[in-house]
Amino acid sequence: MRISFNLFNNSIRALNTTMTKGSYLAEFEQVVLLALARTGTDAYGMTIYDEIHKTTGRASSIPSVYVTLARMEEKGYVSSHTGEPTATRGGRAKKYYRLEASGAEALRRSRTLLDQLWNGVDLGVQEPHS
Repeated sequence: MRISFNLFNNSIRALNTTMTKGSYLAEFEQVVLLALARTGTDAYGMTIYDEIHKTTGRASSIPSVYVTLARMEEKGYVSSHTGEPTATRGGRAKKYYRLEASGAEALRRSRTLLDQLWNGVDLGVQEPHS
C-alpha cells in the first residue's frame, strides 16, 4: 500500500479535531442506522434486520440489531415509540424506531472520516522487493 506520510499525518490531524472519543460509529452501528434511514420513518426491528440482509447479504442476528438500536437510542441517534397491540402478534405491540437528526449527523461524520482516510490510498498489488 502506498500512502504518503504527510497525507497520513493530515488525516490523523483531521480525525483528532473532528472525532472525539466515543463520537464515532462502529461498523455495525453504521449498518443499522443506514438500514433505518433506508426503510424510512417508523421502522421496527425486523424491518431493519430484513433491510440489512437484503441490501448487504450480511447474516447478522436479530438480537444484535435490537442491542445496537438500544445503544443508538441511549446516544440520542434514534428514538422509538410503541405501537398498538395487535391480535396477529398475540396482543403484543411493535416498537418503532426513527432516525434522529443527531443520528444522521453521526452518519455524515463517519462517512467524512472514511472518505478522508480513503483519499490517496492505493491498494494496488506491489511487487516484492528483491
